[in-house]
Amino acid sequence: MAIGKSMTEGAPWKHIIKFTLPVFFGAVLQQLYNTADAIIVGNYCGESSLAAVGTTATFTFIFLALAIGFSSGNGVVVAQAYGANDEKQVRANASTGILLLLGMGVLASVIGISISRYAYSNFVGVPPEILELTLKYFNICMLGMVFQFGYNIFSSILRAVGDSASTLYFLLITSILNIVLDLLFVAYFKWDVEGAAWATNISQGVSFVAAYVYMSVKYPVFRFKIKEFSWNRSLAWLTIKMGSPIALQLVIVAIGLTFIQRAVNSFGKAMTASFTVGQRMELFLNLPFHAFQTTLATYSGQNIGAGKMDRVKQGMKQALTMSFVSTVIISILVCYYNQDIIKIFGISDQAAVYCRDHINTIAFTNLILSIYVPVFGVFQGANHTAFPTLVATCALSTRVIFTYIFKDNPDCFGYSIIWWNNLFGFAVGFLITWTYYLSGRWQKNSKIVL
Repeated sequence: MAIGKSMTEGAPWKHIIKFTLPVFFGAVLQQLYNTADAIIVGNYCGESSLAAVGTTATFTFIFLALAIGFSSGNGVVVAQAYGANDEKQVRANASTGILLLLGMGVLASVIGISISRYAYSNFVGVPPEILELTLKYFNICMLGMVFQFGYNIFSSILRAVGDSASTLYFLLITSILNIVLDLLFVAYFKWDVEGAAWATNISQGVSFVAAYVYMSVKYPVFRFKIKEFSWNRSLAWLTIKMGSPIALQLVIVAIGLTFIQRAVNSFGKAMTASFTVGQRMELFLNLPFHAFQTTLATYSGQNIGAGKMDRVKQGMKQALTMSFVSTVIISILVCYYNQDIIKIFGISDQAAVYCRDHINTIAFTNLILSIYVPVFGVFQGANHTAFPTLVATCALSTRVIFTYIFKDNPDCFGYSIIWWNNLFGFAVGFLITWTYYLSGRWQKNSKIVL
């Protein structure tokens, strides 16, 4: 089956680096164009518009969690079929996964727009002065949700067969386009948050089309004519079964962050704007270990499919070392340049004070994440996708509990618990993850699920 080079032979670290770098730089590009929205909106539209764009992030992520989770689930079964050299199963799983995710994307748009006003008024607790701006931005973005679901399934299929480099090129084009459209719609046409939302949708649409065209041209096994797309209920259920724990994990994260966003909003517009910037920086700090998690899911899936468990453990140790070192380097750079970074968002002096403390704190606490989050990829590749959900639930619950215990106590954390809650949550996640890994239970039932 001529698809790509398998990760089941050769030095693990070479495969891991080769696979991770495109994933990492692709994620950097994604964050750059998301950050460009915030920079351009903050400078050309003001702090209210910036706060409105920022406060949509956590609730929007609930829908993106479904796209990421179920596409990742499909990627695991495709990776295992590829590792077992079963071309028929690779094609069948890809076809069903594409149809499933596109249908979910349409449904997500309908549901998101329908519940947006109630959710932002009551669940997220958006300040009244920025509610209408928030709804405008969110509802327009939801119209393009099908592109997000489609792009995620295409990129997951490509990663499943070892091609992580291609998505980097799609994202490079998309990032440049998004920045150009942001400047055109927001800075020149003065469309405010609506312009930023349309820039995002158009850019995502281009990424969606580019990924599909590339996949069908480069890999004949994924070359489907319209009538050749096939729906297999059992394979769809397998994707849902594999993806549900991943999606649930991310949904739990999103819901937990939404409760934290609600606490942020209770401190006023300056804190909301500050948190928007702090979150953007936090996402950059998260990139290395999430890239290694993505890599280890495919790496583990292929090696388990080939019956090589020792390579899984060897590759994980090497990936963790690289994850920690790269996170340390990025954290040092972000802390050193934090004041310069904050200035480019055009936030107020009070918001900048909050933001500086936020960035410095997460640069420290994220080091904990770097030495346990990549292990989730091993669990996912070994068909233990439910366990990261348990970890996420415990970690986020801890963060939310500590936030609401201390946020109104100025003598003990006070508003700073908005970022210090990470320390408590990540410590819990670290302990649970490594206890489970060292127990060896994740190796049970790690057979191929074709």
